[in-house]
Amino acid sequence: MMTDPEFALLLARIQFAFTVSFHFMFPAFSIGLASYLAVLEGLWLKTKNDLYLDLYKYWRKIFAITFAMGVVSGIVMSYQFGTNWSVFSDKAGDVIGPLMAYEVLTAFFLEAGFLGVMLFGMDKVGKKLHYFATLMVAIGTFISAFWILSVNSWMQTPTGHEIDALGRFIPGESWTTIIFNPSFPYRLVHTVMAAYLTTAFVVGAVAAWHLLRDKMDLRARKMFSMAMWMAAIVAPLQIFAGDLHGLNSLEHQPAKVMAMEGHYDSHPNGAPLILFGIPNSEEKRVDYKIEIPKASSLILKHDLNAPLDGLDTIDDDKEPPVGIVFWSSRIMVAVGFAMLAIGMWSLFARFRKKLYEWTLLHRAALIMGPSGFVAVLAGWITTEVGRQPYTVYGLLTTADSASPLDAPAVAASLIAFVVVYFIMFGAGTLYILRLMNKSVTGDEKTAQSGPIRSAGITPASNRTITSHTGEAS
Repeated sequence: MMTDPEFALLLARIQFAFTVSFHFMFPAFSIGLASYLAVLEGLWLKTKNDLYLDLYKYWRKIFAITFAMGVVSGIVMSYQFGTNWSVFSDKAGDVIGPLMAYEVLTAFFLEAGFLGVMLFGMDKVGKKLHYFATLMVAIGTFISAFWILSVNSWMQTPTGHEIDALGRFIPGESWTTIIFNPSFPYRLVHTVMAAYLTTAFVVGAVAAWHLLRDKMDLRARKMFSMAMWMAAIVAPLQIFAGDLHGLNSLEHQPAKVMAMEGHYDSHPNGAPLILFGIPNSEEKRVDYKIEIPKASSLILKHDLNAPLDGLDTIDDDKEPPVGIVFWSSRIMVAVGFAMLAIGMWSLFARFRKKLYEWTLLHRAALIMGPSGFVAVLAGWITTEVGRQPYTVYGLLTTADSASPLDAPAVAASLIAFVVVYFIMFGAGTLYILRLMNKSVTGDEKTAQSGPIRSAGITPASNRTITSHTGEAS
């Protein structure tokens, strides 16, 4: 039976998990989308092809809404540091406070300063100046990710600090050691590439939706081609980066990796890779497991017979929740390999010159549209729940970080967040989906350019041809 303080702590954790999950989906999309817009405008300036301008204007509207929802959802989280996690803010504020301030002073001001020019200044400033504004917004989103991930990584692998007599973390001699803590480079690369893949699969899904309607849609073809190139190139790099990140976690946060692998027991002669199963923390085993002998040692140690410690080497009260971490990590990995499969499939279709005609590929790309968000959330859950029971790993527990609040007060605010978030962000997401449902429009000159014009096919006749061949949907 939970006591009131324990229940209040649980509700506070659920509230922060809920708000951060909503928030994280928007930056995961806007980081990649800002870079995509910069590429589109750069290609337009270089080639003078209005097709790229049409795509730029199309995705710029979606970016504006996504960016706005990301800002609003992020503001709410900062207040929770003072309401639900005031002890954590007091003890770690001297370290994380300046880093978050740097994010505001650099990234947010950079984004806000040039966002207006990017959204409304195309007809009011020169082309080069407008492109510069788009680049600054894209760079600003990356810098924002840099500082936020530095904060989170320090909480995962704290270095460069000292602890004063009151138990507060204070900066040491060098801020560089705090910023570039051991897990930060891996987490930054892994997260930013995840954002690019998230955007690629959203763009690919939108393009696939329009290709299913009209195989000869030039703008949909261009979107699909660019998205599939990103999937084919970045997905294998992301898997490699994820492997390096896992090895880093094994070194600095072994309990997290033990939970991910489902290793309740130590394996002195090589650990198996458990593909599926049901973690049973009461009995300290994985039930109904399907495993590959010694494969985990091969992946983590590059040696079939390398010993791996299990959760039996860690006190029960210091173990992360195994079931959540076990399954979230598998969802993340499964989605990653599905992305790789789509990328390789697109390369094969491109080689066969069927990238725009292969209906089954388009349907698969459409289904994979939300996959980036699923992978990002699964990865974030793995990272954050795997850090438990600590907020600052190994140094400050979650139970010692919470504010002294009553459970009814936290429950009331949690219910309010759930209601408001689903109404407000649900409406915003629905509007974005409506924008995506609309075809990319352009002037008559652009519409009759490229392969359609060279083939002597007019846009009006496209629908007749595609419907007769059975390729239209």
